[in-house]
Amino acid sequence: MTRSIDMAGAEALLLEAEFEDLKLLWSSSNYVYLARLCAGDGQEIAAVYKPESGETPLWDFPTGTLYAREVAAYQLAQLLGWSFVPPTVVRDGPQGIGSLQLYVPHDQSSHFFEQRDDPELVPQLQRMAVFDFVANNADRKGGHCLLDEQGRVWGIDHGLCFHREYKLRTVIWDWAEQPISDEWLGDVERAATAVAGDDEEAEAFNTLLSPDEVGAFLGRADRLLRTRAMPTPGPHRSYPWPLV
Repeated sequence: MTRSIDMAGAEALLLEAEFEDLKLLWSSSNYVYLARLCAGDGQEIAAVYKPESGETPLWDFPTGTLYAREVAAYQLAQLLGWSFVPPTVVRDGPQGIGSLQLYVPHDQSSHFFEQRDDPELVPQLQRMAVFDFVANNADRKGGHCLLDEQGRVWGIDHGLCFHREYKLRTVIWDWAEQPISDEWLGDVERAATAVAGDDEEAEAFNTLLSPDEVGAFLGRADRLLRTRAMPTPGPHRSYPWPLV
């Protein structure tokens, strides 16, 4: 189903298709559903639905904001030109408002700790580490790196991103302190400039986060552009749990 969809039109499909079925995924700490949707032409798609009503309250993240952070991560990836986050939209579904993300068929046995041993996948993982720093991802587990049949690594589960305080927790520290390519730094600079200037292309990203969180993002982007190096673990808790 999903594999045949033109990714450029996936957002429209996610916004317009009708919910046909929901299956609760019990392994998640929040209520997460695998949804089957049907478009007007009869085409079926699979998507992951995370309603606000199913979010477990956290002490450090504002209540009811995790779904918006999922969508903000997708919007940031688009601003960067790094299309590794599956199309994700805000959608009112059977359980209320939430995020709806295109389901990407993948090798369910593959995760970061295997992928990092494949030289062909390393650049994708390194770029993901750069993204996680500027997005302030507090939960990059190894199982959040999905490998599809075309050798493309997708990043999922971005509900714990964009806190205004530094909270980077990730398993991707293998290339700490290594220089970041000028190309990727240029992408970060362009995205930050669009966000700071409240450009039209950055409007969706800016409206999904608080002004303080947008400002913190710009601060992290500036820091990265000055250090020009991959992030390093700090004195705080730098790894998520579980690791996969």
